[in-house]
Parts: sequence; structure tokens; C-alpha cells
Amino acid sequence: MPRSVALVSDSTSVHTELASDLDVIVVPLQVIIGAKAYDEGTEATPEMVATALKGRAPVSTSRPSPEAFLRAYERAAQAGAEAIVSVHLSSEVSGTFESAELAAKRASIPVHPVDSRQLGMATGFAVQAAAEALEVGAGAEEAAEVARARAAVMTALFYVDTLEYLRRGGRVGVAAAWLGSALAVKPLLKVEDGSIVALEKVRTSAKAVNRLLELAVSAAQDTDVDVAVSHLANPAGAEALASQLTQRLSQLDSVVVTQVGAVIGAHVGPGMLAVVVAPRRAQQLSGGSGSSQPDDSA
Repeated sequence: MPRSVALVSDSTSVHTELASDLDVIVVPLQVIIGAKAYDEGTEATPEMVATALKGRAPVSTSRPSPEAFLRAYERAAQAGAEAIVSVHLSSEVSGTFESAELAAKRASIPVHPVDSRQLGMATGFAVQAAAEALEVGAGAEEAAEVARARAAVMTALFYVDTLEYLRRGGRVGVAAAWLGSALAVKPLLKVEDGSIVALEKVRTSAKAVNRLLELAVSAAQDTDVDVAVSHLANPAGAEALASQLTQRLSQLDSVVVTQVGAVIGAHVGPGMLAVVVAPRRAQQLSGGSGSSQPDDSA
């Protein structure tokens, strides 16, 4: 039996398996390789993007249109939903949330858009929190607040081999100051108030991964957390980092390991490693979303 509150997200935040497990409607972003556009998830794969980037092919991304969201909302309504919670990646790096907001105003049932102000699995954990709230009887507005609250206390850290791909997409924030020495450093970055910002720079990949580990352990402390490791074309590195995190964090039974989707992959480049630390206590809190200025691209 369909639940009365439908859950919607986007393809950067919820992969196919998670969408199926949580019963989430996924609206795809697009990846443009050369002159051809592909829907993320069903057409564009991380492997395609990694290959294109390594071959120096032009790669860009595009947000879903408001009409795409409206179609998803109306399908949910026709299936019996009485309200919708729509959780998306940060409005500071994508216009996706703006499209969701515009569509929400035209939908035939109430839609509660959530700007997670996070990326990738950090937004995915917020979606998961909303789904769990709905399963125990929360209404749409309460589930939206649970998603915001959980997203607000997460720590999202990542390492990239080069800032070049972030620079091309205009998403590197204050880390732009490092671009002149980008070849000489291995940047560590984080998501802060919805934007990608510089954290630290180290001299080698090994030191960068070790520092990523230490920062993640510090963020987790002894609290009840979910942890995810994501990568692009770096499965061995991701598995090794996940194994080390499991050993260091006694409260964890396992670490989620995923490859980022094609859209995020287009902006971080091959070799990227990310860690998301998501405290579960936030699911009992209320939170609010900040203001944002979305751009027109993905």
C-alpha cells in the first residue's frame, strides 16, 4: 500500500539501490559529454564520466527543469500521495532545489522542498532520515524537518587529486586561492553551509587520505553515527579507507561504500575520496534551512 506522503529526491543524492529500499522517486540531473546529454543513473554512469575526463572530453552538467519535478510530483499524487517531501543537494552548488521549489508551487498536493545544503551521500542520509520518520508515522512537515536537522549536523569531507575539475564548474569556493599551486598539493575540502570550501592542503595522496581518516574519526567521536565513503574510479582506495574507519570507530558495524554519481563525478574528477559522518541523534531534533542563491546549472 503506498504511503500517504511520497518522498522525492534527485539522482546526485540517491542511487538506484537506495531509492528502491526507501521507496524514493528520483528526478535525474543530466551529464553532457561532448554535445550529447544523458540522464544520470539510467544513461550516464560514473565510469563514462571518468573515462571522458581522463580523455579530456568536454563534460558539463545540467539541473532538472521545474517541469521534470512537476511530472514527478503529479505521478506521486496520481498514485495516492496526499503530500510530498522533496530532499535535494545544496542550492549553493546547483539550481536543482530551485527547480523543485518552482514545481512545488504548481503541484496539486502540498510539497515540502528541503535544501539539504549537503552533497552526495550526505544528502542521501538526510533522505534516509525522512524515510525513517515517515515509516513511524511522521507527517510531511515533520519528516522534512527531520531531514534538515540531520543534514545540518553532518560532516562531509573529501580529497581530490586536482582542483581543476571543480574550477571548471565554478564550484571550488575559497579553495580557488590554491589553484596556482594545485599541481604541488593534494587538497582536502569540506562542505560548509552548503558550499565547497578549502580545509587543508598536504603534499602527497597518502598523507591526504591519512588526514581524511583522522578528521572523520574526530568528527565521529564516540557518538551514534552512520558513515559513508564515496569515490570516483578509486574503489581500492575507498575500501581501504572504509576498513580503517571500521577499525578505528568501535561503534560502527560497517561503513557504506559507494561510487559517486556521474554528475558529482564530473566536478570532482577521478581519484576522489569522500567521507560523510552523519550523527543519528539529529533525527530527534528540529532544524531549519538557510537562505541560498541557486545558480542555473547542475
